[in-house]
Amino acid sequence: MHCCILNKSYKSATQRCLIVVILLGSKKKSLHNLIQPEVYQKDVEENLFTKNKNYGNLLCENSFHSFAARNMEPRERILVKAHELFNRYGFKRVTMDEIALKTGMSKKTIYQCFATKDEIVNAVVEEHLSKMVSVCEKHTGISENAIHEIFINIDVTQEMLSELNPDVFDDMVKFFPAVFVKLYLHKNEYLFKKVKNNIEWGIRDGYYREEINVDVITRLRIETLFFPFNQQIFPYGKYNVADVERETLEHYIYGLATPEGHALIKKYKQQRLKNK
Repeated sequence: MHCCILNKSYKSATQRCLIVVILLGSKKKSLHNLIQPEVYQKDVEENLFTKNKNYGNLLCENSFHSFAARNMEPRERILVKAHELFNRYGFKRVTMDEIALKTGMSKKTIYQCFATKDEIVNAVVEEHLSKMVSVCEKHTGISENAIHEIFINIDVTQEMLSELNPDVFDDMVKFFPAVFVKLYLHKNEYLFKKVKNNIEWGIRDGYYREEINVDVITRLRIETLFFPFNQQIFPYGKYNVADVERETLEHYIYGLATPEGHALIKKYKQQRLKNK
């Protein structure tokens, strides 16, 4: 569950303090230097509009996605292409020149839509959260039960994380703290409610243990949402973010479930294996 735009002005003392706390807490060693600048630049120039085995035909000049993108409004096209670059390389390494190359636009056109790269990062994150809110609410509406809701969201999360460079999270914390504050508040407001509602739903149906302290377990789950991105514990290259998230979530749901819930977990896991 990843979602919701929080269009707020972060000018209060509390919010400014939050940014400082986030920055002070982000002393993890950056792994950006694992990608050599000359290799990165060559990859952008040579592979930007060629089919890439890791990204299907999203980067192919004649793909449906590229055709659709060429027919978008300039602002929308910039956001779509910038999002692809950010997912692949992280926020910090991508330059305005590379966004211009990716979109096939001049830098002048890009600057007419966005005054700075920070504005692009902010818009990309806001749009992504907004879309994911819609997805989350749709999934809640079609879910058979609380466990089914989690399994539906596992599939969405796995797809998203499989294409995400772990540096994205680190970059947001270190270089775009105002954007990270939005994500942080979103996690502690919208996602908190979603997790809490899911636990209460499962308890009512008898699929989660009734003795669970809902508030404590909700907070525990919320605090583990960013756990897979901690590169001190799960170094990039040794661990896959999507795999860590899947294992973390399965550990969480098995701990919640009653014997009846375990039966449902087994059922949905088997269904997922058949659908792969």
